[in-house]
Amino acid sequence: MEIILLKDIENLGDKHELVTVKPGYGRNYLIPQGMAIIANKSNKARLNEMIRQDQFRENKRLNEYQEMANRIQAEVLKIGAKAGTSGKIFGSVTNVQIAQAIKELLDIDVDRRKIEIPEEVKNIGTYHAVINFHPEVSCKVNFEVVEE
Repeated sequence: MEIILLKDIENLGDKHELVTVKPGYGRNYLIPQGMAIIANKSNKARLNEMIRQDQFRENKRLNEYQEMANRIQAEVLKIGAKAGTSGKIFGSVTNVQIAQAIKELLDIDVDRRKIEIPEEVKNIGTYHAVINFHPEVSCKVNFEVVEE
């Protein structure tokens, strides 16, 4: 069964991509959840228009993304974690905690899936992460892991 994805779906494809799935998966899960539509003639014809509208919306938000990136780059986030005597923290710092810290400090909502941490954060110290707002706008955020 051929479908057009309306959202990015991990291990399947990106938004507006034409993919083939098993009929039950498409009919019983993806389509009722609003994640996909059937790839018939009329929907395939609408696909270019949907892509064009999405690009227009994203380009409109480009300046907003750039402003958010500049505000985030100027700050150093402090993230509290429980740690042992050697400075090793229990667990690790995740992109969810970074998104919460940005929300608390700067009142900016950042989708956790747009935050990439290049190295595992297992000790107290200073690290950085990359936030990909848009293919043209990304920023580096510095954060410090401190003991609670």
